[in-house]
Amino acid sequence: MTRVPLSVLDLAPFGAGQTAGDGLRASIALARRAEDLGYARYWLAEHHLNPGVAGAAPHVLLAAIAAATQRIRIGTAATIIGNYSALQVVENVGTVAALHPGRFDLGIGRSGSVRGGAPVFPAHERSVVDGLVLPASAPVAFDQARFAAQLRLLGRTDGDAERFDDDVRSILALIAGTYVAPEGVPIHATPAEGQEVQVWIHGSTAGPSAELAGALGLPFGANYHVAPAFVLEAIAAYRRAFRPGVLAEPRVIVSVDALAADDAATADRVAGGYAEWVHSIRAGQGAILYPAPDDALAVPLPSHIESVVRDRLETRFTGTADQVADQLETLQRVTDADELLITTITHDPADRERSYELIADVWGVSAADARGEATLAGARA
Repeated sequence: MTRVPLSVLDLAPFGAGQTAGDGLRASIALARRAEDLGYARYWLAEHHLNPGVAGAAPHVLLAAIAAATQRIRIGTAATIIGNYSALQVVENVGTVAALHPGRFDLGIGRSGSVRGGAPVFPAHERSVVDGLVLPASAPVAFDQARFAAQLRLLGRTDGDAERFDDDVRSILALIAGTYVAPEGVPIHATPAEGQEVQVWIHGSTAGPSAELAGALGLPFGANYHVAPAFVLEAIAAYRRAFRPGVLAEPRVIVSVDALAADDAATADRVAGGYAEWVHSIRAGQGAILYPAPDDALAVPLPSHIESVVRDRLETRFTGTADQVADQLETLQRVTDADELLITTITHDPADRERSYELIADVWGVSAADARGEATLAGARA
């Protein structure tokens, strides 16, 4: 089996005893290393009001990462469109793209409705498809008051998620230079207009995001690392809906949480703290400072926490590089992904960097191959 390109998804996390500045500097350093190793893309997630995540302003951080690298494609996975206007998104990414042409990927995500409250995934029974675990969907107990405060601070309004289709089309038109306002006025968004920006849509279920990506002929990002139960359904919905547009054929990247170490025992130790970190997100308090693994392993994981994060624990690929590569091959085979997007969270940034090094070595990525594949992904119909 031909191995597909690998890319990096980063949250700019930081751990106990570290600062947000430490997390941001670690992300810049990791981007440089990912470029040297031959990863195709370096994408940033967007998370707000998380005590242990510094990636609240991905477009700002991407400017620093772009300046510190030379070739690797950079972008978002995803820019949460409900937190901005279409013009704000275009102007933000257009500024970075103008300074670093031919490298920017704008990933767009559809945020939940303000009226509907915190997102809730449908029920899903555990299954295994050709070796790939599709876990049972997990209970999520969001702190509704905290979630409401975040929405207010971000300026969200009732029904804004329902504008997703219009916002994506506006973004495409503003970049292409074809946007005409409802008032009949042509609008030109400098410096974004005419920039070579690859636009992706990301989604967790077989919903509006997958369907819109297909309808517009855009590439699609499927989410195995946060909502693993629904990844096959989301990809199938995208492919059913696909019509040639920006791309002539469907293109899918699948995200996965993976951690490799020099030996299995080290991987198990470094992985300590992950359950507590995921639980803090699902409990509604926001991602905590990532625990030191020895501290986390010293305290048995309570059963009520394990039950809430079980799906994430059994779909995190952990072990030696060979073991992780085997699991990545299974994920790629079952999803038929064109590319895999790896996210790795550790307490020590050195452990995270080492994981990407080991995986790249076993997988056989190279800088030359990464550039060629990334360009292919943007080929127009």
